[in-house]
Amino acid sequence: MSWSRAILHVDMDAFFVNVHLLDHPEDTGIPLAVGGMPDERGVVTSASYEARQFGVRSAMPTSQALRLCPQLKVVAANWTRIRECSRGVMALLGHYGPLEKMSVDEAYIDLSGLADPVAPAGEIRERMPAEMNLPASVGLATSKLVAKVASDFNKPRGLTIVSPGEEAAFLAPQPVRAIWGIGPRTAERLAALGITTCGQLAAADPDRLRERFGRDTDSLLRRARGEDERPVQPDRGPPKSISQEWTFSRDVADAEVLREHLRRMSADVADELAKSNLLAHTIRVKFRWSDFTTFTRQRSLAVGTDDAATVFRVADVIWRENWPVGRPMRLLGVGAASLVAGEGRQLGLF
Repeated sequence: MSWSRAILHVDMDAFFVNVHLLDHPEDTGIPLAVGGMPDERGVVTSASYEARQFGVRSAMPTSQALRLCPQLKVVAANWTRIRECSRGVMALLGHYGPLEKMSVDEAYIDLSGLADPVAPAGEIRERMPAEMNLPASVGLATSKLVAKVASDFNKPRGLTIVSPGEEAAFLAPQPVRAIWGIGPRTAERLAALGITTCGQLAAADPDRLRERFGRDTDSLLRRARGEDERPVQPDRGPPKSISQEWTFSRDVADAEVLREHLRRMSADVADELAKSNLLAHTIRVKFRWSDFTTFTRQRSLAVGTDDAATVFRVADVIWRENWPVGRPMRLLGVGAASLVAGEGRQLGLF
């Protein structure tokens, strides 16, 4: 079989949960969730497959997850360990070809040009648990779109190969939400036309679709057939921003409590800047009042910084200028933007 393009998508299975189990094997086999605590308005970041049997899903409020599964154990994310494991995963994958990292737990690899790209796909699926003690699912196809759907097709530890020419047939029974770029609103509009699967979308009357979707119609039809020319892009560059935020379990109006959270988050942001060898030229503070009104204010620095004291000093000024004394806050956040590779460490003046 000839593969003119061969794109592999690797998606780690319940990554945050399985990273936790590396250090806490006693939690293996129980309903487990990594995320925020219910009394802190937390949400589920990752759920074990045992928890998913009860309907627990990522992005679900932890309080709702506990109602669905009262025996659920909830633990906080160990970000230091997660980043360490992610670096190991990406280093392993990088040996196979050009790598585009999408997040800490998923990536694309360009296997184009290999006589048999199926062999490394299977090898990667086996090497992850053997060498990293972390399971992964992989999908191989001629495009990024189909490869990503394929990696999710048979989780956990799935291996799904979509051969050249089989893209449309593979996607046909999948829900339209499986397609990259189709969110809840677009899916609702398609459902109003009686279109719920990729096959129905691919076979739909283009003129009828244009009445609803205009110039997006051709793109929708191409994606429903699995046509996607996006290349694997190994160099995604530095992150555009680094941020930390805290949602309070109860609205907080105490200035000292708020300021201490601001200090801790500033230190965390600065630490991440230093680890990534980045300097920030913009510091941001995110505000959310008790009525959910949310806004961000920022200041620019004449000299980039990764210094915790500088980040806090600027964030503190922004916060004091925009916080009416005594007004309860639901959320507070600190961010760094306008990032550049750092060659030196200097204090930033604003």
